[in-house]
Amino acid sequence: MLKVGLTGGIGAGKSEVSRLLVSYGAVLVDADRIAREVVEPGTPGLGSVVEMFGPGILTADGTLDRPALGAIVFADSDRLATLNAIVHPLVGARSAELERAAGPDAVVVHDVPLLTENGLAPLYDLVVVVDATPVTQLDRLVRLRGMTEEDARARMAAQATREERLAVADLVVDNDGPLEELEPQVRAIWPELTARAARQGAPE
Repeated sequence: MLKVGLTGGIGAGKSEVSRLLVSYGAVLVDADRIAREVVEPGTPGLGSVVEMFGPGILTADGTLDRPALGAIVFADSDRLATLNAIVHPLVGARSAELERAAGPDAVVVHDVPLLTENGLAPLYDLVVVVDATPVTQLDRLVRLRGMTEEDARARMAAQATREERLAVADLVVDNDGPLEELEPQVRAIWPELTARAARQGAPE
């Protein structure tokens, strides 16, 4: 098994890279999706978040009001750290469970937005960083996701810098250009990933 940590700044196109890797045969462990699962209604995770941030972060039907919570934590680094301390251990436990279910020759891609910020690079055999300039990130967030420029800049500022992400990269996928330039790059690294997975899955 090869454990790949996949990361990139918001708007860099990490989700598209993970989609492509899955289409080639990778097993995806999506930290964002798991982070949503562990705070669904009725979970201990949601109970802990409400206890810490108050009932105002719930919608009328009892689900987590993500924009309301985001407005609190992305403007206050201490509050963001508090939220992460609740959610990250739950995500880690579920991620490990999914990883154990993959085969010995699998390429297991952990899609981890905050890999750099939380010093998680050593947990993976290989780190792939999806890279785009801050100008491109900002444009995509405003133009494609409908964020205000102020909100987009706040989200970007809450993450590691581009230089910090590149410093932990074993492989870099350049996604500063149009989408059609992305697929050939991802396809080119896939044989390397599968070869390494096979070597690591082989008996000693």
